[in-house]
Amino acid sequence: MADDGTVTVLVPSLLRPFTGGAAELAFDVEGPTTVAELLDAIGAVHPVFNRRIRNETGALRRYVNIYVAGEDVRRREGLATVVAPGEEVMVIQSVAGG
Repeated sequence: MADDGTVTVLVPSLLRPFTGGAAELAFDVEGPTTVAELLDAIGAVHPVFNRRIRNETGALRRYVNIYVAGEDVRRREGLATVVAPGEEVMVIQSVAGG
């Protein structure tokens, strides 16, 4: 868990080339925020990362899962899911193979 006032976004290895190699991105927040607001903040610095996570309409791509405090945001409020200071957000990108 991050320090109070910080939300940590865990980046999977497949997406790290789009975050300058960072495995974790930390954001100082003054109160609750949403997954969409965090993705907007990441996208402002790492726009290609954001395009890999969301489609043209801003919706989460179907092969990307995001978890807040261990819960899939699709089972909660989607990108409107609230993230409290101190919580971790984990991004998981599915890998297809055959």
